[in-house]
Amino acid sequence: MEYKQALAIQLSPHLADIPHVDIINSIEQPPNSQMGHFAYPCFRLAKAMRKAPPAIAAELAASIMEKPLPAWLQSVESAGGYVNFYLDKPSFASRVLENVHNQNQNYGRSGIGDGKVVLIDYSSPNIAKQFHVGHLGTTVIGRALYNIFNYQGYETIGINYLGDWGTSFGKLLTAYLKWGNKEEIEETGIEALTRIYVRFHEEADKDPSLEEEARNWVVKMENGNEEGLAIWRWLCSISMREYQKIYDRLGINFESYRGESYYNDKMEAAVEEIRKSGLLIESNGAQVVDLEEHKMPPCLILRRDGGTLYATRDITAAMDRYATYRFDKSLYVTANEQKLHFAQFFKVLELMEYPWAKNMEHVPYGLFIFDSGKMSTRKGQVIKLKDLLDESVAKTLDIIREKSPNLENKEEVAEQVGIGAVIFNQLYNSRIKDVVFSWERMLNFEGETGPYVQYTHARTCSIMEKAGYDPSSTQTQLSQATDWEVLANDESFEVLRLLYNFPDRIAESADKYEPFILSRFLIALAQAFNKFYNAHKVLTGDENQAKRLVLVSAVSIVLENGLKLLGISAPKKM
Repeated sequence: MEYKQALAIQLSPHLADIPHVDIINSIEQPPNSQMGHFAYPCFRLAKAMRKAPPAIAAELAASIMEKPLPAWLQSVESAGGYVNFYLDKPSFASRVLENVHNQNQNYGRSGIGDGKVVLIDYSSPNIAKQFHVGHLGTTVIGRALYNIFNYQGYETIGINYLGDWGTSFGKLLTAYLKWGNKEEIEETGIEALTRIYVRFHEEADKDPSLEEEARNWVVKMENGNEEGLAIWRWLCSISMREYQKIYDRLGINFESYRGESYYNDKMEAAVEEIRKSGLLIESNGAQVVDLEEHKMPPCLILRRDGGTLYATRDITAAMDRYATYRFDKSLYVTANEQKLHFAQFFKVLELMEYPWAKNMEHVPYGLFIFDSGKMSTRKGQVIKLKDLLDESVAKTLDIIREKSPNLENKEEVAEQVGIGAVIFNQLYNSRIKDVVFSWERMLNFEGETGPYVQYTHARTCSIMEKAGYDPSSTQTQLSQATDWEVLANDESFEVLRLLYNFPDRIAESADKYEPFILSRFLIALAQAFNKFYNAHKVLTGDENQAKRLVLVSAVSIVLENGLKLLGISAPKKM
């Protein structure tokens, strides 16, 4: 049941001058259910009605109460400037539980995105460089948004825009030709490449001509130099083997792996389009788009030597992606530090009068911070994501061996919980905030963490197993039960209220590109469930046990659905 719509029907006869949809949009859920299960604020009515909000609220509540209330609505009261609505709790319990169990693994889905396409450009590591913790944000935020939009009915296209071209590769190629060892690279992969990349910067500090040599290699490869291209293809294949291991572990795949190099033969046409639009001008020998009018530095399209830049490739990629997918949204999940870059090339496409340019958005996120500060690939100061995941899994396994020594499949559960802890830690706060890393907090099974949510889900499964509860019997329980008074207490109602709100939290996460809204919801649901469980014995052996188990089953379903949307497993035993 859509309660806001139903409550708007109760209010509409008394607010004839206000559109029905405006009434619906004004109805709120108070943070404390003691203040009402839903509330209508009257402050905006004060000027038109020439009355104080508390007086308006009192009159509205009294008018609604003059007629018999529908069975689902218990009472209507005024408090301050609000009309507060109190639902019939047993009726609410019946409706919510029926909804959750009827939809089950699809509960929370919507069709709002049906027929629409959203592209999500995320992860996108630089070929031949370590997949380090700095890539964690884009990878897990991007995947969570991918899952959330897919759940909203969108055709979702994940794009891994690999950094397989540009000046950094010219530096690596120069380093390989001077100091590289093919056998060592075949054996140790990216570790060997990192060593020679770091050496390049050390040597370039002493001999600046190396930088020019690296730039020349990029130009030569763009012109088809086969020596450079052969080495490039080889290094790309080595890098992707290592990256795929990480993606497999995180449960991630992509619809497109088109990296920067894919657009090499398409950039000339894109540059010509910019030139035809009258935007391209010369500045100190380079070709740029002047954005001073839009309070931004010029967007560089071609260097003085004719080489392309990031903006050239991103503009070309955007044009190609629209031609390929006809997207309704195109999201770029990258660090906040790249904000200006995206603003510039979005503006260039807008000035070229592409109507779809307005549907492109940068989704920025903060830094992943250790006590030692920021990382630097050029100085070799990185922490590999593989090492972070391995360490998290190992620490989780130690905890499991201590607390649950008899648990079967300890290693499998440790993998699910250890990796889930890393993902949840990244998604716990608003994406723009820096993520401060702490082993103690991240792996806490009793704090606001991934392991806590996973453990609560496992607890729901354990309760049902101990009761011999068959989830397939839920429909029978729902159809036979006529009295849900056993779930009319405050603890049960708070759980039910959160279950009811789950679809809205998913929609809000999509609208704001904020997976943390869903993360915080799961914490709130886990906390509410544990409070209910501690206050009300479930396995009582009486007729009320089955009804409480229906609630337990509903919580289990929603916790699992929510964790999966974040890209996290939901173990049944821990």
